[in-house]
Amino acid sequence: MPFLDLTQHRLHYQTEGRADGPWLTFCNSLGTDLGMWQPQVDALASQYCILRYDRRGHGQSSTPPGLYSIDDLGADVLALWDHLDIERSHFCGLSIGGLTGQWLGVHAGSRLHTLTVAATAAKIGTLESWQARIAQVQHDGLLPLVDGTRERWFTAAFAQTHASQVEDILQRFLATSVAGYAGCCNAVGTADFRDALGRIGVPLLAIAGEDDPVCPSTDLQAIAGSVVQGAYAGVAGRHICNLESPQAFTSALAAHLSAQH
Repeated sequence: MPFLDLTQHRLHYQTEGRADGPWLTFCNSLGTDLGMWQPQVDALASQYCILRYDRRGHGQSSTPPGLYSIDDLGADVLALWDHLDIERSHFCGLSIGGLTGQWLGVHAGSRLHTLTVAATAAKIGTLESWQARIAQVQHDGLLPLVDGTRERWFTAAFAQTHASQVEDILQRFLATSVAGYAGCCNAVGTADFRDALGRIGVPLLAIAGEDDPVCPSTDLQAIAGSVVQGAYAGVAGRHICNLESPQAFTSALAAHLSAQH
């Protein structure tokens, strides 16, 4: 099982797919692990060399102390790329993964072929709301958040027809380190790219879950309209739209990637 050991933490990562293909990096949402990208990996591994990883404080990565910034999360991606000798990669991130992608687009655009951001925004929520979430989970843990998380992440119809899949995702949510979750909540709450999107010059695709109560489609359309080369796609579903509409999500992503070869 591959790990990258850094000064304060270790990152668990996985590479697979076509060894001589272009790199494609996936970045998870808050409270999930690298398993959330399985439908996309299954569909794209024959064409791309795929890197996915567990964000600090999530999955099998360790939890460094303190609260994190989006700079920290972006630096983790660059450390992985340097470790694996990845000069440039396509990047696809969802929610906090989309914030990480925006950071890379602003600060490390020369390392990107393309950027895909999904179910995210240039700024997600308010700092006050995220500080309240941090205080809640530090006091009560993640269990009280499960029902609300299910409702935000998936439509009621999907949660009913895909009950075992949704339960698996929620169990992974519950397995997340409380300190890691809180640390990453701070990264979300303090990230704000509204005045920086014009500095993203790589081709960007913004994908929205059309019923997403967290990051509505207008947030994704705003990102697409604010970068140099932006496109927008909407798919059915709520926040974790890559799992609720895997075929539509993967088709939009694949078309974006292949257009840039």
